[in-house]
Amino acid sequence: MKRILLAYDGGEPAKRALETAATLAKKFDALVSVISVVPFHAGRIGMDVWDDPTVHEHHLEEARSLLALQGIEAELIEPIGQPAQTIERIARDGAFDTVIVGSRGLGAISRLFQGSVSGHVATHSDATVVVVR
Repeated sequence: MKRILLAYDGGEPAKRALETAATLAKKFDALVSVISVVPFHAGRIGMDVWDDPTVHEHHLEEARSLLALQGIEAELIEPIGQPAQTIERIARDGAFDTVIVGSRGLGAISRLFQGSVSGHVATHSDATVVVVR
């Protein structure tokens, strides 16, 4: 484990994922990059709060601060795209060997309509994926 990609959205599952990433990074002397994907919704009118890049910037800075408190300097990545597919692409293109993502614990109906980023990344990524609950 040398390169960890942490998906972070500021929620409680993401904060638990950050703690896991910090623990593993210290144990294995791994580099950590934090990703927060600004969703892109072609053809949608109106903006969802999660579509605002400033929200993602805030989450990334929060993650950087929390990791710095533990002595970890993190790279921040803020791409635009479909979250699950973008995380997979960044992990592959950046040669990350581990992806850590929090699980929001969606029920079956929510997963059907919203999709599960953690589930999709876990089943499609070439890297080892740690899903933190």
